[in-house]
Amino acid sequence: MAHSQDEGREIQSHSAAEAAIPRGDAAGFLGYLPQDALSGFLVFLIALPLCLGISVASGFPPIAGVFTAVVGALITTFISNSELTIKGPAAGLIVIVLGAMHTFGFTAGRDPAADMNAYRMTLAVGVASGVVQVLFGLLRAGVLGDFFPTAVVHGMLAAIGVIIVLKQFPVAIGLQAAAEPLEILRELPETVTHLNPEIACIGALSLIVLFVWPHLRGRLGLRWLKGIPGQLVVLLVAVPLGMLFGLDHDHSYEFAGHAYPLGPSFLVSVPRNLSAAVVFPDFSVFMAPATRYAGLMWVLMFALVGNLESLLSAKAIDMFDPWHRKTKLDRDLVAVGIANVAAASIGGLPMISEIVRSKANIDNGAQTRFADLWHGLFLLAFVALLPGLICTIPLASLAAMLVYTGYRLASPSEFISVYKIGREQLVIFASTLVGVLATDLLVGVLLGVVVKFIIHLLNGLPIRTMFKPFLEVTVLDDSSVQVDARGSAVFSNWIPFRRQLCQLGLEQQNNVVVNLEGTKLVDHSVMEGLHQLQADFERAGLTLEVTGLEDHHALSSHPFATRKRRT
Repeated sequence: MAHSQDEGREIQSHSAAEAAIPRGDAAGFLGYLPQDALSGFLVFLIALPLCLGISVASGFPPIAGVFTAVVGALITTFISNSELTIKGPAAGLIVIVLGAMHTFGFTAGRDPAADMNAYRMTLAVGVASGVVQVLFGLLRAGVLGDFFPTAVVHGMLAAIGVIIVLKQFPVAIGLQAAAEPLEILRELPETVTHLNPEIACIGALSLIVLFVWPHLRGRLGLRWLKGIPGQLVVLLVAVPLGMLFGLDHDHSYEFAGHAYPLGPSFLVSVPRNLSAAVVFPDFSVFMAPATRYAGLMWVLMFALVGNLESLLSAKAIDMFDPWHRKTKLDRDLVAVGIANVAAASIGGLPMISEIVRSKANIDNGAQTRFADLWHGLFLLAFVALLPGLICTIPLASLAAMLVYTGYRLASPSEFISVYKIGREQLVIFASTLVGVLATDLLVGVLLGVVVKFIIHLLNGLPIRTMFKPFLEVTVLDDSSVQVDARGSAVFSNWIPFRRQLCQLGLEQQNNVVVNLEGTKLVDHSVMEGLHQLQADFERAGLTLEVTGLEDHHALSSHPFATRKRRT
């Protein structure tokens, strides 16, 4: 009897805990409205300048990024179960969008008709890639995000960061960037000598604010300052400077014996009427022989990179969620895909689950997915009611924000973190980074994967064990099983390996012991994956124990370092 009472109390306690978890349903909308609306407003303050800046950097009209964030908020909130992610345009997609624009004849303002044609063709690519994303979700392809090695993903993001910095730095000092990253790097010394001093002043002060504000805010110790994002402070500095320099009208000034132009071309330009900004896709890109192949290639690129970034962001935000709610990744892909189709159909950029705004959403106290909805509604209200204010924002300040974002993606700490995991990880990371800079995203990622395979071969791993896990399952008791792995446990066979562990443990409600004694190599991706899976088991009230690594040599002191069996 006492045992039954204990069980009853445990069930009641569990039910109460479940009830206390915020949910994005009708009750959650009303119950958490103050927290979600406040967080949505604070995220809107970050999102507005970033949406404008990402659009301009991608070759799209500034308003396109706002369209994307609004559409994402209005659609994904009601389809995805991801409670704390913010959907919108991301700096990581600038490279592929601008690449597509250049493929279709983008001239960066020299020929407006050609630029509009490139824009409409790129929108068609966005619609098609959204359809592909929906198909990926319906076919339960969200798990593909687990295939790419961690070092390759970080190398890709670092390369994107370098490209963003190289392309936006000239804009921050009042110049036009070249098309290719390596060309920009080669011309950088000469570029700096031709900077526009007053525009460079706006860009430099914006960068200083972004780097200093997080530290200053902490030093001052004022609680109310924590809710003020650096991007808002940049606008409070840059907009008055733009007015002081008279950027609202065309004129020139002299400095050190040289004349420099100023005018509205250095400010954000958005239409006063939102309906006038709507642009429809040109699907002839998939029919004309000259663009058909390129169009399909960019659809693949948009879908693969967009899916990968969105999945990784959603998984990362789940780890920060105070209630440990899990995003259904396939459902999230469907939601993002549908929203991408809708956004591109009216002139918007591609979107993903964006990690910087999502992390800010958590820090601001958001409870449910309606915070994303509120951020979108605030954006819509601002651009609809106050478009004149947007037109006072200097482009140099937006470029500075993107330089800061790019720096964070490719900061020296990223290289150090990868090196600490293992020298071989740094080789993979660097190969991917250089590959992306020298070629393009897809080729660079494939190069990183190939380097990873070569390193495995050099470690003596047989090819036949790379793609298929050799697993033996033994039942230990009514609630426990042991999985003995043979051959290898590496990134390329992790998906079926993980599926087996989830089926035996999370689906069949068993505790699982993973014995890796029979493996010749366990790489970093699997070590990290097992660690994440242990957390999933723990949240389900189960255990995942990893054993059998006593005879394996770790390639570094990092807890997730690659393990190689001693011969």
